[in-house]
Amino acid sequence: MTSLVKATEKDIPLIRDLAEKSWNSAYSGLLSQQQINYMLSQMYSVEEITEHLQNPNYHYYLILDQNSAVGFIGYEHHYEPGTTKLHRIYLIDGAKGKGCGKTALIFVKKQTAEKGDSRIILNVNKENIAKSVYKSQGFNIYEEGVFDIGNGFVMDDYLMECIL
Repeated sequence: MTSLVKATEKDIPLIRDLAEKSWNSAYSGLLSQQQINYMLSQMYSVEEITEHLQNPNYHYYLILDQNSAVGFIGYEHHYEPGTTKLHRIYLIDGAKGKGCGKTALIFVKKQTAEKGDSRIILNVNKENIAKSVYKSQGFNIYEEGVFDIGNGFVMDDYLMECIL
């Protein structure tokens, strides 16, 4: 049974651990280990996550399967007018294919509607197989982008949206 629990600052070490496990699995064939390490250090530092948790529109939830943390989501209401951005949704390998991601996306849709936003956006690596999961849950590609993230690295992404 999948459930979601709001994360707090005490969960930062767990979020960082889940990020490292999921990223090293999901991106090992798509990005160099140097880029994975760089992005993890930038996006999942204690300071970065703490800053997110202090933003009243930014929410982290742990994804639990049978009461064990198997992933997390991070999303931000009112990222743009009427729009919530799903910044992060990651699962460790053993949790994939069990409906945990679908449950998390349904949760984000509900939270988005309750906060008055009518659109959810996200970025996904063009080669990431997760884009098919997003499509199955009502997301469509609306743009492509190559984003310079520093240190000589780029993100080559599809930008996807779901209109509620």
